[in-house]
Amino acid sequence: MRTEFDVIVVGAGHAGCEAALASARMGMSTALFTINLDTIAQMSCNPAIGGLAKGQLVREIDALGGEMAKVTDETGIQFRMLNTKKGPAVHSPRAQADKKDYQLSMKKRLENQNNLLLRQEIVDDLIIFDKKVTGLIGQSGLEYKAKAVILTTGTFLKGLIHIGGFITTGGRIGELSSEKLSDALRRNGFEVGRLKTGTPPRLNGRTINYGTLTPQYGDPNPQPFSFSTESISRPQVPCYITYTNPATHKIVTSNLNRAPLYTGQIKSTGPRYCPSLEDKVVRFSEKDKHQIFLEPEGMNTLEVYCNGISTSMPHDVQEAIVHSIAGLESAEIVRYGYAIEYDFVPPTQLKPSLETKLVENLFHAGQINGTSGYEEAAAQGIMAGINAALKIQGKEPFVFDRSEAYIGVLIDDLVTKGTQEPYRMFTSRAEYRLLLRQDNADRRLMKYGYRYGLVSEQQWRKLQEKERVITEVLAYIDKKMTGPDTLRKILSRPDITYEHLLTIDDKLAQKSVSNEVKEQVEIEVKYKGYIERQQIQIEKFKKMEGSKIPSWLDYQNIPELRKEARQKLSQIRPISLGQASRISGVSPADISILMIYLAGKIKK
Repeated sequence: MRTEFDVIVVGAGHAGCEAALASARMGMSTALFTINLDTIAQMSCNPAIGGLAKGQLVREIDALGGEMAKVTDETGIQFRMLNTKKGPAVHSPRAQADKKDYQLSMKKRLENQNNLLLRQEIVDDLIIFDKKVTGLIGQSGLEYKAKAVILTTGTFLKGLIHIGGFITTGGRIGELSSEKLSDALRRNGFEVGRLKTGTPPRLNGRTINYGTLTPQYGDPNPQPFSFSTESISRPQVPCYITYTNPATHKIVTSNLNRAPLYTGQIKSTGPRYCPSLEDKVVRFSEKDKHQIFLEPEGMNTLEVYCNGISTSMPHDVQEAIVHSIAGLESAEIVRYGYAIEYDFVPPTQLKPSLETKLVENLFHAGQINGTSGYEEAAAQGIMAGINAALKIQGKEPFVFDRSEAYIGVLIDDLVTKGTQEPYRMFTSRAEYRLLLRQDNADRRLMKYGYRYGLVSEQQWRKLQEKERVITEVLAYIDKKMTGPDTLRKILSRPDITYEHLLTIDDKLAQKSVSNEVKEQVEIEVKYKGYIERQQIQIEKFKKMEGSKIPSWLDYQNIPELRKEARQKLSQIRPISLGQASRISGVSPADISILMIYLAGKIKK
């Protein structure tokens, strides 16, 4: 029986899957522990991947060699590119996935991965010696040794489920929770907090009156998530739109005295940007309706997810709510909505590599860090997996800054600012989003995936050929004149596309150019001025990020700093002046003092 590994990953949700695959592919003997092997990569909430800013994360995971995008392409049942009426900086891909197919496809990839063992085991304790994790203890009593441990526990740490006055333990409804692991973290000095999230009821699609609803179809030519997928051939299905109404809202307000969110039964902070229906009705009382998306859970089930009415109201109230909505008057609820409270570990206790500051070789990824969403979790997972392998190999950690990737923005926000509520990624969080687009994630990040052995030689060569063609086309349109203007100048006009150029230049029309190359050329030409300005901003940003702060610095010995600044800097331990400048409570004056102090130390 194998009980010794290089890396053990605890939890097989979206973070755990990416972490385990990355670690194993980098040559580490890896074990992935999960409470239930049948729920690996389970979509606990809506059966969809991507969305605003989340789609960027998925494409970045793919560029690094992760699996989320590939599995989505294999199991997706509706693909849409969001925000296409706006500029390319905010275009975001999203796909409905077949929930069970996604789960089984990811599990199969894990089962087939060399260096990776799957094991059904609840973890109760960590083995820590001299502030370094050396293994863990399962509920079975077995001890497992590891050079690094990655915790990706999702909502399972002391999970507590609420439906009206009914309360039960569980990481998801009908599943066990992990009752001892967060106690182990507390014993070893970690601050542990509490958050809440929720999910809506699911319906039997056979009982929905689709004839009264508005269908929402996917794109006619669906764009794959993964840069390695040539096309999407799987049949596509529509979603449907309906709305709550004043009658729905009256049912909610009349029963707030039975709502766990308002009776004091739920004490934790929930997600600001994905609130429950009762929260929306109270907070936005001026609105007489809220949109609901009815999303199919798969091709081989009639179960439908009601996106927009997450709730923990009692069973009878949920029935009344659903039946008050157009198209759902006779709908049968097959699963009731619920809220879940769970432990998390505030992420300011992490280094940018996602290794904990208190315990060496212990990494955290996903909802344990206070995030919400499959995509945010998977992004942290692949970074934790890479960094655990690098730590064992004695190599420098792999850390993005905010100018390189949405993943860099996500992790920097978490470890620098922390979070008091479930964190969700938005395009507005990324200062350099014009350069961090979903369409160029491969050009930005695949070099790293290739460096760490996570991207195949074939995929790397494909990117090199793409870069060659982009360079060739840009050079050609720079020089080729048509009348008084170059083709580049013509393409820079708002009403002109790459396809227009093909009608006025035969040589360009004869070139074999993919749609991806055309898109890159068009964006680079049309947004040239904006891109150059953002690159200048990034150069200034890089100077601050490049001003490193030594790990031994004692901020208490800098009396010129304000007390709050000394406290915050001592807590976060920023690695650069740039990171220090983003800490809440640290002022520009504090940064100036710190710069002068460091300059003096360096001269000495």
